[in-house]
Amino acid sequence: MSENMKIVVVGCGGRMGRLLVRQVHGTPGVAVCGATEARGSELIGSDAGALAGVGEIGVHVLDDAAAAIAHAEAVIDFTAPEATAEHARLAAQAGAALIIGTTGAGPAETEVIEKAAHHVPVVWAPNFSVGVTLLMALTEQAAQILGPDYDIEVVEMHHRHKVDAPSGTALGLGRAAAKGRGVDHDEVKTAARDGHTGERHQGDIGYAVLRGGDVVGEHSVIFAAEGERVELTHKASARNLFAAGAVRAALWARARKAGLYSMKDVLGLEN
Repeated sequence: MSENMKIVVVGCGGRMGRLLVRQVHGTPGVAVCGATEARGSELIGSDAGALAGVGEIGVHVLDDAAAAIAHAEAVIDFTAPEATAEHARLAAQAGAALIIGTTGAGPAETEVIEKAAHHVPVVWAPNFSVGVTLLMALTEQAAQILGPDYDIEVVEMHHRHKVDAPSGTALGLGRAAAKGRGVDHDEVKTAARDGHTGERHQGDIGYAVLRGGDVVGEHSVIFAAEGERVELTHKASARNLFAAGAVRAALWARARKAGLYSMKDVLGLEN
């Protein structure tokens, strides 16, 4: 292995992409070896470091993901489900670890990512914040301890530009709660309420979604019972913590065998 781990940032021109380039460039032991944007982007040919605000680093933005990934040791992807699926195929072919922060993947994209994990280590997380990862572990534990007498509601708020709802992090929290209870999340999920809904069904895991302003991300899991309420909350005020977590995951994945991992694995919180 080279002294610095060679990392490609796909979708480097977006808000998270630029943060990721900045984080990789500023982290000892890793280096940006490639950067991509979609075909037709006006950013093609630009220096990725200059775009990220760290000055020129000699890595120019390509529209050919296969060429960029071919010699990478890791790929960090916070793009969109369809693009992530293609990057997963390319990472598997190149033998590069894949770090995925993309949310909203459907069954087809999920299948491609899972197949890639047969060949390379894939760390796929709805949120790369260390705090959110801990929140998920606590949510699972609380759901197990508190039991079915506590109604579970997941409340999340993000900026006005977010396109998927509930957020991937909110769904991750709901799945953690379902795992703690030993139930199938999809059977108890209540993602929306409108009109005359009737009484709440015991055992449901409900979701409430708020959108507005420039909120980076706020998530709460509420356990409500007769006479008391337990609330677990995480509030993110800056996006760089997600980039730092993704780079940490890339370094962790460098020494791992092929498989599908989460941030709980990275932090040693997985049972």
